[in-house]
Amino acid sequence: MQGHIGVQVPVTVRTFTQLFSCTPRGARLARRLVANRMDVWGHAYDSEASESVTLVVAELAANAVTHGRVKGRDFRVRLVMRAGEDTVRVEVADARTERLPVLRESPGPGEEDEGGRGLLLVDALAERWGTGLCVGGAFKTVWADIRVPRP
Repeated sequence: MQGHIGVQVPVTVRTFTQLFSCTPRGARLARRLVANRMDVWGHAYDSEASESVTLVVAELAANAVTHGRVKGRDFRVRLVMRAGEDTVRVEVADARTERLPVLRESPGPGEEDEGGRGLLLVDALAERWGTGLCVGGAFKTVWADIRVPRP
């Protein structure tokens, strides 16, 4: 059967989007709800895929709470998985557009630990990651693409 020019085949997209309070409790809840969503999508709680996605969300949510907090503003977590693809896109958005994440090497012996290890984990688990600013500068999004085998 030949395809028709201009005809697009629909693609199934699974998404999860939730706002959380910009508090440690909100970050913990984000981790739990993402683990649940991965289970609903066929990746069991103890699977490598679920643990990787959940860990990345936990690190990015912790960064949003620690470095992206603006009084009265929540942070948003969004997951996107397209049918036929082996990746989940994780997005965590917060209101501090002037504070972009910086990947730092682990401190050496005798050096102060100034944080930044969470991004080392994100960098290790993600196929790629980066940041984006909302048009108009209302928020920034830190995103990561995590490879997950099909269940």
